[in-house]
Amino acid sequence: MKRPPKYWRAAIVALFIATNAQAAEIKVAVTTSFYNSGLSDILLPVIRDDLDLDVQLIVVGTGQALRLGRAGDVDAILVHSRKAEDAFLAGDFGTHRREIMYNDFVFIGPSADPATLSEATSASDAMQRIKTTESSFASRGDDSGTHKKELSLWGAAGVSEEDLSTGWYHAVGAGMGATLNVASGMDAYVLSDRASWLNFGNKGGLALLYAGDPTLFNQYAYIPVNPLRHSHVKKELALALEEWLVGPKAEDLISNYRINGELLFTFNAVRN
Repeated sequence: MKRPPKYWRAAIVALFIATNAQAAEIKVAVTTSFYNSGLSDILLPVIRDDLDLDVQLIVVGTGQALRLGRAGDVDAILVHSRKAEDAFLAGDFGTHRREIMYNDFVFIGPSADPATLSEATSASDAMQRIKTTESSFASRGDDSGTHKKELSLWGAAGVSEEDLSTGWYHAVGAGMGATLNVASGMDAYVLSDRASWLNFGNKGGLALLYAGDPTLFNQYAYIPVNPLRHSHVKKELALALEEWLVGPKAEDLISNYRINGELLFTFNAVRN
């Protein structure tokens, strides 16, 4: 067989080197609240440089992220709903849970504040004020961590699911950014994580009206998918990413990520 010209052989070698020099890839399901914060834009390029690893984000609500993990469609998840995370681990769908950072949930609403949330004494009081005045409320309605937190707050305030089927309550069925947009357009109240609110550009007449109740604590955790359930998942890459996320460079980037001088997340990972 006739050998290809030298320049073809050189091109083939160059292509082989380039192909094999590509960064490894990993799929991670992350919450829309994490993505909407803008922090991923800061972290991913540095991860690429440090680990030669391309992290493909699947941006969904916590409920969907957990379902993707159960199905083995991702290698790891980054979510924020402890009860659902514990159930995921109890089913052996994840190997372990590693806390990375936290912020808090906040109540956003129209500056006119018809439900007087700015005078609320607790998260339960804030929910009761919205219900009593039947003020418009935009809910994620998507089984996300934020939606799960919202439903638990309604329950703690003595507001039933039947109460939420009336005209003042609007289930958007979308991510945090889209829900904030709906709230802005409707002049409605909404529960948001602080990071998404700070990074949201279409605030319109909305304002942060209530925060600070300890029940509004919002922890984000990283969970690698269990390779004993799904042998194809990239266990070693998931662990390498985890170690980077709890390392000093991640801590520095997370701790210094601010918008208009306000801190979006507090790093609280414990190193082994």
